[in-house]
Amino acid sequence: MSRLDDALALVAIPSVSRDESTIAGVIEAELRTNAALDVERIGDNVVARTTGHHKTRLLVAGHTDTVPGDAGESAIAGDRLLGVGACDMKGSLSVMLELAKDPTPRSVEVTWVFYAREEIARAESGLLEIAQLRPELLDADAAVLGEPTGGSVEAGCQGTMRVQIELHGSRAHTSRPFTGRNAVHRLGALLQRVASYQPRTTSVDSVDFTEQLQAVSVEGGVAPNVVPDLARCTLNYRVAPDSSRDQALERLRAFLGDLLEDGDGFEVVDWAPAAAPALSNERLSALVALTNRPARGKVGWTDVATFTEIGVPSTNFGAGDPLLAHRSDEFVSLSELDEFAKVLARWLA
Repeated sequence: MSRLDDALALVAIPSVSRDESTIAGVIEAELRTNAALDVERIGDNVVARTTGHHKTRLLVAGHTDTVPGDAGESAIAGDRLLGVGACDMKGSLSVMLELAKDPTPRSVEVTWVFYAREEIARAESGLLEIAQLRPELLDADAAVLGEPTGGSVEAGCQGTMRVQIELHGSRAHTSRPFTGRNAVHRLGALLQRVASYQPRTTSVDSVDFTEQLQAVSVEGGVAPNVVPDLARCTLNYRVAPDSSRDQALERLRAFLGDLLEDGDGFEVVDWAPAAAPALSNERLSALVALTNRPARGKVGWTDVATFTEIGVPSTNFGAGDPLLAHRSDEFVSLSELDEFAKVLARWLA
């Protein structure tokens, strides 16, 4: 079988978030074929570790869930594997599984982590479940997260903040709007301000990160003949790793400025911290060298931030074009899988 066939075997297993039991069972069974691995199932997460006497331990992690889609439509077309999760990130998972089962001795200890529920709210993350129940299994000198990066190292990650805003007005009859105040019209001005946002770019440890701000939902209206007295919107703010939660929040409030008045609602409903690049770590800088490509900043949030929180230097590196993630035409190519396997094997060697 080729690497595309191996990857297809995983892509063909439906594993939308919260439905990872079947794929976890397949991965666990495959890992147990290597007697050199200590394999542990924690819920729908699977951790496999070598337990020799080498001083250095490296960790490779990947999530087993996908966004919604029909796994039955997965297929190989030429040198490409098409299907939900092919790029994000079952192509990388299949390579991880291949290398984990390889009995060739290495000069480092290796931990392989296959975890559930990454594509939904962070509070449900399988990686956090492992960190809570068996934190010692995540101890390592350096870690790679197999998110799709196009064969380059994508260092650090952005933080992500969701803010719900409520703008207030005063109800009135639509034939006499001057007796009230239209909250939806107020929201229009705020949305125009958000649409005019100019992304902030900053360099952290010589890696550039560009922030983004988008309105992702709106809500308002009472009845066809009523001037609405309340309108809501939710903003998603992608934050560079030079900023804390409070700093990002202060910057967002300043940007919206006089559009927010006393009595309006402004609530952070979700926050996942950013992570700075960890390329001063010699193991991760060696990985960059093996790719023969410069490192770049990760666009978006990943569990590199989780590893940073628990004190493990980490970076993103995996097969597939990150611009294809979550798309209906998602795919990963054989050459991408081959390159990922070659570089990762050398790094672990």
